[in-house]
Amino acid sequence: MASKPSVPKGTRDFSPAEVSKRQYIIQTIKSNFEKFGFQPIETPSFENSDTLMGKYGEEGDRLIFKILNSGNFFYDKRAKIELPESIEALQVNSAETIDLNQRIELNKFTGKISEKALRYDLTVPFARYVVQHQNDIVFPFKRYQIQPVWRADNPQNGRYREFYQCDADVVGSKSLWQEVELVQLYDTVFTSLGLEGVTIKINNRKILSGIAEVIGASDKLIDFTVALDKLDKIGEDGVKKEMIEKGISEEALVKVQPLFSFTGTFADKIAQLSELLISSEEGIKGVEELKFICDNVAALGLSTAILDLDVTLARGLNYYTGAIFEVAAPKTVTMGSIGGGGRYDDLTGIFGLKDMSGVGISFGLDRIYLVLEKLELFPETIAATSKAIFINYGNSEALYASQAIQKLRKENIKVELYPDNVKVGKQFQYADKRFIPFAVIAGDQEIASNTYSLKNLVTGEQVSVDFEGLKAALLA
Repeated sequence: MASKPSVPKGTRDFSPAEVSKRQYIIQTIKSNFEKFGFQPIETPSFENSDTLMGKYGEEGDRLIFKILNSGNFFYDKRAKIELPESIEALQVNSAETIDLNQRIELNKFTGKISEKALRYDLTVPFARYVVQHQNDIVFPFKRYQIQPVWRADNPQNGRYREFYQCDADVVGSKSLWQEVELVQLYDTVFTSLGLEGVTIKINNRKILSGIAEVIGASDKLIDFTVALDKLDKIGEDGVKKEMIEKGISEEALVKVQPLFSFTGTFADKIAQLSELLISSEEGIKGVEELKFICDNVAALGLSTAILDLDVTLARGLNYYTGAIFEVAAPKTVTMGSIGGGGRYDDLTGIFGLKDMSGVGISFGLDRIYLVLEKLELFPETIAATSKAIFINYGNSEALYASQAIQKLRKENIKVELYPDNVKVGKQFQYADKRFIPFAVIAGDQEIASNTYSLKNLVTGEQVSVDFEGLKAALLA
């Protein structure tokens, strides 16, 4: 007996209603991207493995889906693969049971049979695109990209192994006005979606580096920031304990104490950081950059979003060099970040193009969908169904109906003809199950009078109208 069909863990099917809602979000984001001057590009779903590996840190590398070579690869004598002496020794169920030598052999082997990988994000492929097409691009280059990415992550609420990213990046400009515009872009998109009260958190990599320098822990920047990032989860004592375990001294913790009571307005926090980082040139530069962004955003104003300085924000430290962004949903919804990004001064340098600064942000489509669903913010007009169905009474009646359908579709009205001449009751049941709000009856009487009977399937009301009346009713 065949097993019940299913989808791989961490992936999903989408119903017509779900797809319509997702397209509503994507179209809202896309229209605002273009309003801000961003141009669309697309890149392949998979890249050469060496394009992706080593770009996301050790943890990121573990989450990259590798693609096994296929076709005649194993039968091609030119593909001289040296197989391990004992493949069985490498076929284990748990990575924990692989010793170091086995892991080295396994990596060598998989490296030869897996030369490609599904893209992990859109940023590194974008960097590759810029370098590869640098002679055809006009800089500064403002691009947006809305495509799926894949991560071998542990699926949980709002996190999947296959999901869409919606990115906007500017490359070829070091101007902080780009950061100001990206804050405005976040505000504009979420306001357009009706999602008011999101918090756009901002920090700066230079500030984190400056703090580590001031406390004498520059060599432990990652350990320091990873622990600090957990402040809201494990509290002050938990963070201090983890820092000490990582080799950060008690004396250093005394110097960093102000961070544990980091409150006030954006300006208040800037003042506190200026005092804390007075001895760090790098740190002060980060403070000045944040102040520039904050001052200009304040002068221009935001519609519904809140800009907040979060000194614990430490995402993307492997490639972010300046501003770091993360967007939190309104406090009425429990959800992880729904957007993020930052400034990368030399991301294209990994592909040989030096000193090409960029900055970008991303929108988390799946999490935004969940938030809009929980807050019931999707417009009622979003539907994957037709506005009306024409009842089929036979071929001559169907032709009369189809002539009207053709004209209505030219007016961008979604209508359809029931394909089969079956009992009328069955056709009405079909309309009910599809949540189609209107039925159009076009029988002998209607044809003779060149009219249509329009029935509201919600209220039961039925009226006789000519074509213009039919069009007006369905456009309403």
